[in-house]
Amino acid sequence: MKITITKTASPKTKPNDSELGFGKYFTDHMLISDYNEDEGWHNTRIVPFENLSIHPASTVLHYGTEIFEGLKAYRRSDGKVQLFRPMENVRRLNNSAERLCLPQIPEEDSLQMLIEFVKCEQDWTPSSPGTSLYLRPFMFGNDETLGLHSIKNARYVIIASPVGSYYKEGINPVRIMIEDEDVRAVRGGTGYAKCGGNYAASTRAGERAEKKGYSQVLWLDGVERKYIEEVGAMNVMFKIGDEIVTPKLTGSILPGITRKSCIEVLKNQGYTVNERLLSLEELEKAMEDGTLEEAWGCGTAAVVSPIGELCYKDKKCIINNGKIGKVTQELYDTLTGIQWGTMPDTYGWTYEIK
Repeated sequence: MKITITKTASPKTKPNDSELGFGKYFTDHMLISDYNEDEGWHNTRIVPFENLSIHPASTVLHYGTEIFEGLKAYRRSDGKVQLFRPMENVRRLNNSAERLCLPQIPEEDSLQMLIEFVKCEQDWTPSSPGTSLYLRPFMFGNDETLGLHSIKNARYVIIASPVGSYYKEGINPVRIMIEDEDVRAVRGGTGYAKCGGNYAASTRAGERAEKKGYSQVLWLDGVERKYIEEVGAMNVMFKIGDEIVTPKLTGSILPGITRKSCIEVLKNQGYTVNERLLSLEELEKAMEDGTLEEAWGCGTAAVVSPIGELCYKDKKCIINNGKIGKVTQELYDTLTGIQWGTMPDTYGWTYEIK
């Protein structure tokens, strides 16, 4: 794939690592590629970061034809930059595209676009502990006609933001409220796709939780309101006795890349890990009898986020005395060690930018 590069004439001043937060600053450039039925993906270019111009009738504005991904570039101690399992993001993007009837991108072309963009912006990758360059690829339909129909024109964009910790609490345990009114997704819907509508649907419950002092909500399934699904914008795992449980991928849960990595690391370390249905009743019982030893969310943005408190209908459960547990800490240390290059990558997950 041919990718043209136009460098900015006005480079931005990079923020201090201590000021980063999450998603507040953006790099000098962005990648754009256009699609139509006749030419396929074409006119792929890296250009100065700027506002997008789209027609008021663009499909995305009226019917929500949009998908996105999230991954990071990490600065190693030797100064080099690497990605973590980028092909997993490439494949998940295509899975999301298939669900929303957006055009898929050939895997090798998609990976090439990602790598060339990171090469262009790698100087923006911060080096302080816990920081990284967050990459946000996204795609949207931009047919310039009203009416619900298959997508004939689309645009693919990658932007990047140097970031610190996703949660202001950092690796400290967060407080989670179990949501029993709204639902995030249902089987047969778009729950397994990474699309904006899923996140828009979660906002109301998130605001209710925040007003009560909680960081996120824990979602129940959308049909029976009986089974645990996800926590906020992340997958979730529980250590109940000697078993580590994470909800089974039934079509309404996002197949997280960090989730997949956690499972592989935990199994390699000898833990019993089961992907299965976990009912709220079973979780409540474990909370009451003390067998719920640890709980954590896992996702690209936060990596691993320990849960220190769960609340359901004003009934609160403090987990592991509100402290990060042994397994959670080991998992965080292993994943971040591989991502930042402080531990050997025995899984072959990292991709060095050269």
